[in-house]
Amino acid sequence: MHTSNITHLQADIDAIAKIPVIPSLLEVVCRTTGMGFAAVARVTDERWIACSVRDDISFGLKRGDELQLQTTICNEIRQHGNAVVIDHVAEDSSFARHHTPAMYGFQSYISMPIFRKNGQFFGTLCAIDPKPAQLNNPQVLGMFRLFADLIAFHLQAGEELAATELKLTEEYKTAELRERFIAILGHDLRNPIGAISGSADVIKMISQEPDITRLADIIKTSAYRMQGMIENVLDFARGRLGGAFNLKKKESAELAQTLASVINELQVIWPGRVIEQEINVPVPVSCDSGRIAQLFSNLLGNALSYGLPEHPVVVSALVRNEQFVLSVTNKGKDIAAAELEKLFSPFYRLEVKPGQQGLGLGLYIAAELARAHGGNIIVDSGGGQTVFTFSMPVQEAVHQD
Repeated sequence: MHTSNITHLQADIDAIAKIPVIPSLLEVVCRTTGMGFAAVARVTDERWIACSVRDDISFGLKRGDELQLQTTICNEIRQHGNAVVIDHVAEDSSFARHHTPAMYGFQSYISMPIFRKNGQFFGTLCAIDPKPAQLNNPQVLGMFRLFADLIAFHLQAGEELAATELKLTEEYKTAELRERFIAILGHDLRNPIGAISGSADVIKMISQEPDITRLADIIKTSAYRMQGMIENVLDFARGRLGGAFNLKKKESAELAQTLASVINELQVIWPGRVIEQEINVPVPVSCDSGRIAQLFSNLLGNALSYGLPEHPVVVSALVRNEQFVLSVTNKGKDIAAAELEKLFSPFYRLEVKPGQQGLGLGLYIAAELARAHGGNIIVDSGGGQTVFTFSMPVQEAVHQD
């Protein structure tokens, strides 16, 4: 027999051993019928194995013992799938000369097939005794059917529990791998990218050669894009692991300066593009200014990527009706209604030019950051113009009991 089959059989024996009610069932079988031996047997096309036994007549079998399959009536039950009941072997025309009773010396016998919930034959619930017994009646047959169904139910429950435990173990291992992945992104990749970006700045300071400064700009642009993608992936991974965005809210009186810095950074990356701006934030805003910068960078980068290069991108940041309102507008192809519904889904991207492909996380992260600040982002696209508008309360709501 193959090792895998032996392993499966042992697992079945162990599964029966883990059902705490089975010894009580076998005791009830013996007390109710007056029989001295009862067992749950695993029966295959090759083997008969005792999984659980109650032996009051010194029949000699214990858990894990086997009988030669061909010598058992259970083998016949496996083939036809029906219960066998014998009150008195000597008076039963079908079994009086049967080899099994003669070999094992019993006069009364009952065996009920056990089927798994998927219909697969598992084995039998059986009982024997050297004396005759009154078994072929509705009460005893009903009890055996009930017990066989109960055993099948517990087998199914055990398998489902084992599958759940395996899934939890696999998910735990996956979570560990995710955390390692986040750690690598958060430290081992961000630091080298910072060094690359800093080196590009140094190159521009020490050389005024056009070709060299152009290459330095390309390096800095690529590093900036990589840094943005890493931040988005980190946020996405944390969110999927059940962690909320870590906001450090405070009264920010320099939000306008923060937004201007983002514009300056992206202007370096898109030196040929015009970014028009109207920024007027005269009052402090309760927010995490770093996260607002990330949100704005994602919106502005998206507008620069998809907007027509010959038209300016327009940025507006104002305070209106106790709301901080930030909008980014670009000219270009209208976004279809069906696509508008998907824009803020993770990994969804509109068609872009070669070399502009991203992960499709920028707008998703922006929307999540807006929600974390108690605000939202809406998008309107039509007439060759697309506008993303983020709004949030200037002051954090005070909850009163």
